[in-house]
Amino acid sequence: MKEHQVTSKNSHTMIINKLILSCIFFIFLLYLILRANSPSFKLRNLSISYQSTCNKIPSSLAESLLHYATTNRTIQQQHAEISVTLRVLEKKSPCNFLVFGLGHDSLMWSSLNHNGRTIFIEENIHWIDKITKEIPSLEAYHQTYDTRLDQAPELLSIGKREDSCKKLVGDPRNSKCPLALTNFPKEVYEIEWDLIMIDAPTGAYYDLPGRMKVIYTVGLLARNREHGETDVFVHDCLRYVEDKFSKNFLCEGFIREQVMNLRHFTIPSYRGGSIKSFCP
Repeated sequence: MKEHQVTSKNSHTMIINKLILSCIFFIFLLYLILRANSPSFKLRNLSISYQSTCNKIPSSLAESLLHYATTNRTIQQQHAEISVTLRVLEKKSPCNFLVFGLGHDSLMWSSLNHNGRTIFIEENIHWIDKITKEIPSLEAYHQTYDTRLDQAPELLSIGKREDSCKKLVGDPRNSKCPLALTNFPKEVYEIEWDLIMIDAPTGAYYDLPGRMKVIYTVGLLARNREHGETDVFVHDCLRYVEDKFSKNFLCEGFIREQVMNLRHFTIPSYRGGSIKSFCP
């Protein structure tokens, strides 16, 4: 008898719970009906429908997705390193982005700077022909260098010693410093760069050009902008040249962070004259 009463009580509770759930569902359904018939909802729904039919994926992003989905080539930088530059691009793009080095990651950089201008400087003319035939949308320029990696200690000494290298800041084309490169394509000097990536020229062996003069010249380009600041990224920063030259000519005081093999600097404009010393 007692067991029958408990069973009856449980059944009664279940019925009440079902009624409550049914009421909640009915109220929610009524809310949806009223909301769907309201003028404001119809207007918003129309707007969303219109946007969904008219907004297309940017062509540069579509090209990038297709390229990386159909190739097994390895991008030069690691995910953590790429993320450092990506965070800055998310804030600044569309912007002016100068990249030293043309590689399998070039389409990625160009796509991440959608609607901005991304220029690549490359030493190997045959590599430029190959990559730009595969990806015609890339803007790349050929550049030759007259240095060798084994000249790095001497060039470092000159850069630290000569007044023309440490006291006079301006357009690199007017510089008397032996480290300043004056024969880049005119676009390099005439555009104010928001981001600069140094991942070239080659510098793994003593008879290769090395990045000594590029790092110094990038420092001048950043300081010579009219106002604001330039984010500079140096890849392979654990190697001798990239480490020593970036710390001396992009300046340790301007280092924002270092992740794995990538060092990030933020260099302010020197045009206003308020900054007197080459390095803080």
